Amino acid sequence: MTIRWGIIGCGAVTEIKSGPALQQAPDSRLVLVQRRTPELAADYARRHGVPRWTTEAAAVLRDPEVDAVYIATPPGAHAELALAAAAAGKPAYVEKPMARHAAECERMLAAFHRAGRPLFVAYYRRALPYFLEARALLAAGALGRLHSVSVRYASDACLRVPPDTLPWRLRAEESGGGLFMDLACHTLDLLDWLLGPLEEVCGAATRQPAAPYAVEDSVTMSFRIGVVRGDAVWDFTAADRQDEIVLRGAQGTLRLATFGSMTLLLETARGVERIARPPPPAIQQPLVTSIVDELHGRGRCPSTGASALRTARVMDAALAGFYGGRADAFWTRGVTADTRRDPGTADPRWV
Repeated sequence: MTIRWGIIGCGAVTEIKSGPALQQAPDSRLVLVQRRTPELAADYARRHGVPRWTTEAAAVLRDPEVDAVYIATPPGAHAELALAAAAAGKPAYVEKPMARHAAECERMLAAFHRAGRPLFVAYYRRALPYFLEARALLAAGALGRLHSVSVRYASDACLRVPPDTLPWRLRAEESGGGLFMDLACHTLDLLDWLLGPLEEVCGAATRQPAAPYAVEDSVTMSFRIGVVRGDAVWDFTAADRQDEIVLRGAQGTLRLATFGSMTLLLETARGVERIARPPPPAIQQPLVTSIVDELHGRGRCPSTGASALRTARVMDAALAGFYGGRADAFWTRGVTADTRRDPGTADPRWV
């Protein structure tokens, strides 16, 4: 049986990464797409060979010819749409991050549990050959006993933000925070999958004083995975660029990147080995294939609502101090670490 998919929110992320993956995975077909602007929805359907389009999300959820729903809107709408999908009795594949904070994720997961339907999240790196190779090396003991984990990410992304029109990724009501939410979630999910759940998470976030946005642009973290200690830094206002995860063990070191070159660097007593594992053209196809397999009862998808909830909790722990807590609709409170220094002022950018 072919799994017939409907997309809610056929924006940029679906053009190459996921839309074609839903078409190209075995026993999978994209039959309906939704976007609020009719012209854009019709254009997407035409270019991707999708037979039908709509401007209404509810039309996708109630369509009897849609077996499963892919929610590809900004995170601010994920919880509402996922709850509606669960109520409609349809399995859902939700873009990452799963939602704006862990409390929303918990409600989503509970709704799908009650409905008896699976919930998947687009942490697609769990299914890519590059990261599967890294996991296999760790499982085979290539590094010996693991000693430490270090993450460093730097870019100038926040320095290039137009001050007059903020992208949704820098509006907390849409994204749940800054670029940390959009990008660091991939790395944190990878660490969870490669090594195990992150515990004893402690984080601090800051924002450049003259920034035109009210969200964090730099985050530091410390954590524990089993008996191994780790540290991480993300800086989205840096002049240089860096993207590296370093896993150090008693017998070697493994270096990999979350977003960069798909070449692992394995350093042991034998020297440095470069292991290239290029991704498929539609980068989400391996994960989509695992979802289709699970829906057919012949396999398991490695990225679920339960695993994504763990990552959401880690991000909340790292950002809680900056936002004064994250269990509620914090984007409506006008409170960040900056405004708490002067309780008499509220940041107008939250309004």
